Amino acid sequence: MHLYKTVFILMPVSVYMSMIYTSPANMLGESSRILYFHVPIAWVSVFAFLTAGAASFIYLFSNKKNMINHIAAYNSAYLGIIFTILTLISGSIWSKISWGSYWNWDPRQTSMLVLLMIYAAYFALNASLEEKDGKEKISCSYLIFGAVSMPFFVFIIPRIYPSLHPDPVINAEYKINLEADMKATLILSTASFTILYLYILNLMNRLKKIEVHMEELD
Repeated sequence: MHLYKTVFILMPVSVYMSMIYTSPANMLGESSRILYFHVPIAWVSVFAFLTAGAASFIYLFSNKKNMINHIAAYNSAYLGIIFTILTLISGSIWSKISWGSYWNWDPRQTSMLVLLMIYAAYFALNASLEEKDGKEKISCSYLIFGAVSMPFFVFIIPRIYPSLHPDPVINAEYKINLEADMKATLILSTASFTILYLYILNLMNRLKKIEVHMEELD
């Protein structure tokens, strides 16, 4: 729990560094401060979907079907949806400032929208199965499919087609194109949002375990 509690320190510090400490990027101006929220949120959405896929894989292929893995997969996918929506909102705001329109059907915007639809379909599938036998196996199989297909939408397709999107923070040579203070702020912000995700996921998992336990006692 000590790691999770650090978010109450790291998050305010990262906000301060993003809004006050770090100087705005050349040419982009003050709008570049969105970077320190948009990029970490986008990263967490990807991380959450990968975690959901990993938990689903463990549930399906472990000798003992531990429901906590299925619960963690569901909760992580749920958080992934929320962070993907926040990614689209923050990206649209940046798009309006930079390109004059909230939505341009840019490859990166479109790929995130497709990703959102893929995982929205998971929740529709999960709800339609209700209490049917094999629900956990089917839903976990879908999350593995989502985790496998996600890199194509996030990392490959946006790089195949021309994009209005700014040069990637991490380019083809895997170099971070930022000044030292900007780089430190981005790294801290990414760590803060990642720990925030883990903290919320841990709370959701614990609450669900308590709920299941209470149902077993009835």
